Amino acid sequence: MNLSDIIKDPNATLIDVREPSEFAGGHVEGSLNIPLGQVPQRIAEIKEMPRPLLLFCRSGNRSGMAVSMLQANGLEEVYNAGAWDDVAYLREEVPA
Repeated sequence: MNLSDIIKDPNATLIDVREPSEFAGGHVEGSLNIPLGQVPQRIAEIKEMPRPLLLFCRSGNRSGMAVSMLQANGLEEVYNAGAWDDVAYLREEVPA
C-alpha cells in the first residue's frame, strides 16, 4: 500500500500539526488540529487513535518532525502525508 492509498483510507486518522490560525484558514475535512508544539504532551491521546495516522502541515516539514516524535515513542503506522492541500485533494477522490 502506498501513501496515496493510505491517504484515501476512510479509516485513517488525519492530524494537522499546523497552528490553529493556519488550520482556521483551511483544512482537510475531518482532520484533527494538534499543533506540533502540543504533540509531546498529547502522545498518550494520540496512541489511542485509530491507525493509520496521517500527519500533515503546510509543507511536510513539521509533520515529519511530529512523525519522528511519535515513532520514537513506539507508535507504528504513522505517516508523513506532506502538505495539507495535497491531502485534501487526494481525499476528495475518495468515494462517499
